[in-house]
Amino acid sequence: MTIDVVEGDITSLQVDVVVNAANTRLAGGGGVDGAIHRAAGSADLQRACRAIGGCPTGEVRVTPAFRLPARAIYHTVGPVWQGGAAGEEALLRSCYRHCLQQLIEDQLQSIVFPAISCGVYGFPPQLAVPVAVAEARRALRQRPDLGVIFCCFDSAMADLYRQALSAPS
Repeated sequence: MTIDVVEGDITSLQVDVVVNAANTRLAGGGGVDGAIHRAAGSADLQRACRAIGGCPTGEVRVTPAFRLPARAIYHTVGPVWQGGAAGEEALLRSCYRHCLQQLIEDQLQSIVFPAISCGVYGFPPQLAVPVAVAEARRALRQRPDLGVIFCCFDSAMADLYRQALSAPS
């Protein structure tokens, strides 16, 4: 079972799959989404995303990785936090579950996640991180050879993941 936490630039990690915290139009944006588009090559990635046409919240769509050191980008749309009573946790869980299931179906092994929905979408990290860790552990029970990385932009977020990983499953 391999789950790692790193601080740094998600676009520089050599993995099979980089997960993009996308918007429903797959149109690029700020934060992780913008960084992935810039690093992959905005024109190529935008063309691929336009061909897909969008992605509903909680689902995943796949594009080539283009200039990223990966095989594919999995675009998933996390929920916008509305206070917790609008099914946000289930939608966030669905993001992680769909990405990990896609990884297994694609017969790939390693994946890196950002903290989905924890930026401008406002999902409280202390609620989001346990969901992410639980889904990674669930996938690893199905496929113990998977490598899951949570890439954090700062040490406070990385500490939340490390605390969640040290808790019993």
